[in-house]
Amino acid sequence: MSRAGRRPLGRSETRQASRRGWDAYAAEYQADHGEFLRDVGLVWCPEGLDEAEARLLGEVAGRRVLEVGCGAAQCSRWLLTQGASCVGVDLSAAQLDHARVLDARTGIAVPVVQADAEELPFATGSFDLAFSAFGAVPFVADVERLLREVARVLRPSGRWVFSVTHPIRWCFPDAPGKAGLVASFPYWDRRAYVESDEDGRPGYVEHHRTLGDYVRALRGAGFVLDDLLEPQWPEGFAREWGGWSRTRGEVIPGTAILGCHRA
Repeated sequence: MSRAGRRPLGRSETRQASRRGWDAYAAEYQADHGEFLRDVGLVWCPEGLDEAEARLLGEVAGRRVLEVGCGAAQCSRWLLTQGASCVGVDLSAAQLDHARVLDARTGIAVPVVQADAEELPFATGSFDLAFSAFGAVPFVADVERLLREVARVLRPSGRWVFSVTHPIRWCFPDAPGKAGLVASFPYWDRRAYVESDEDGRPGYVEHHRTLGDYVRALRGAGFVLDDLLEPQWPEGFAREWGGWSRTRGEVIPGTAILGCHRA
């Protein structure tokens, strides 16, 4: 039985927990959400914002693109169909195993690398674009380090777009019903959300940052913030994903999407 709570968690312990947790959770995650994500599709968030319509990455044909925290690489697989050259990176070997399954099922193979997003194994200036759809960004302890790494591997003026849980959501319990609309935590409580097993070992870790934290971290890494999107809950959309639901989504934003470019 897992136990959940909030507490400070450092870089090494976070990395170990994320690798262990996502390896254990990968099959369940893909079974629960694979149909929604599609084998070939770039869905930015539980609200269903689709890159095919949103075009947050701009023109991708002929561009070299890095997906940070790619999971089973559904997003990169779609970008390949749009003429991009993509590479995915993820900490979890089990998630990348699912990428191989989808490669075989779709006939669209995505090159992937198992690596820590805080230590990207690519040469400086290797990519034109980088993105993360609820990938590694909230799951690392040192987001400043991750952003510096993304900036390093991007070419000058390279675009970086990522989606995360909207920081305001951290004030509320992660519950899809009305109980999830009662603020229970200070917005500035930056302790990580940690799920631990019965022996106390962390298996799922998500770090909280305020919007101001993200803006300052981006500037510190050499990025210019171009846009901040807070997708509204779509009319008639009834799907629940954890704490995401119509009940909550019609009142408070669940997702923040930050679009930037390297200065």
